Amino acid sequence: MTTPARFVQNADAIREANAWADMEWLCRPDIVAADKLLLVRVTMPPHHCHPFHTHPHREEVIYVVSGQAEQWVDQDHRNLTAGDTAHIPAGTVHATYNPHDEPLVFLAILSPANLPEDQAAVTDPQDVSTEAPWSTVRANLPPCKIRD
Repeated sequence: MTTPARFVQNADAIREANAWADMEWLCRPDIVAADKLLLVRVTMPPHHCHPFHTHPHREEVIYVVSGQAEQWVDQDHRNLTAGDTAHIPAGTVHATYNPHDEPLVFLAILSPANLPEDQAAVTDPQDVSTEAPWSTVRANLPPCKIRD
């Protein structure tokens, strides 16, 4: 029987790029014996965003490591800097924007890692950025980019 991993060194992170950022998974069940936690380090390029979305069955904490985030939780937003956090209850619409000229680095901690089969079958995250009111809530703010 193998012992579950208890340490994840930088070289062992699972790296993924998506339309809005570069992600480095540091804690999820296929990396460590994590049942309740997911942890991903996200590097978002300048002027990019993860538009309005929801995690139907997971709560999330966002912790800013460096840079600045225009962080939305429902229709409320704050400018977060290094050391600031935002808590997003499960099913709550939220978005992270980086309208600044420097990269944004943050940690996203989500729970639970493992969902019951019926909940795991639901798309996560669910993009709602084209739906009202989310499609217009930032109308007077700088637009964001996503990668092709």
